[in-house]
Amino acid sequence: MPIAKATAPKGKRDDAVARFAAPATAPSRRRAERRGRIAEFFAAALLVAKGYRILARRLRGPYGEIDLIAARGRRIAFVEVKQRRSVEEAAAAVSATQAGRLADAAERWLWRNPRYREYDVGLDAVLLGPRMWPRHVENALNSW
Repeated sequence: MPIAKATAPKGKRDDAVARFAAPATAPSRRRAERRGRIAEFFAAALLVAKGYRILARRLRGPYGEIDLIAARGRRIAFVEVKQRRSVEEAAAAVSATQAGRLADAAERWLWRNPRYREYDVGLDAVLLGPRMWPRHVENALNSW
């Protein structure tokens, strides 16, 4: 028995299909996502080389996104990773709004992980540029 093909009016998508269809991702967006993942990998490698232990990566929630969470001794760092054409451009890309979101997300994470509430908290940044070592700036976002 042949399977009947459902047809929608010309120019309109079926509501059920539109509701469950995955959003189209542009190739440029996928490349940016890949570059971001690679930058976060290098940032995590730098932090591990400096003696940090990576607790979490790429946390997303209603209060914002945290690229990396790392701990060393009694210090916990919530890290924003920025990659641009130069380290100076990466530093300039960090905004007060972004620092506020990172602080809100960090506070929520600490609320859900009481073990780390007594640690010294830092809002750090790792800045990357092409063909150069990443730069870890401790408490870079605390001043906002």
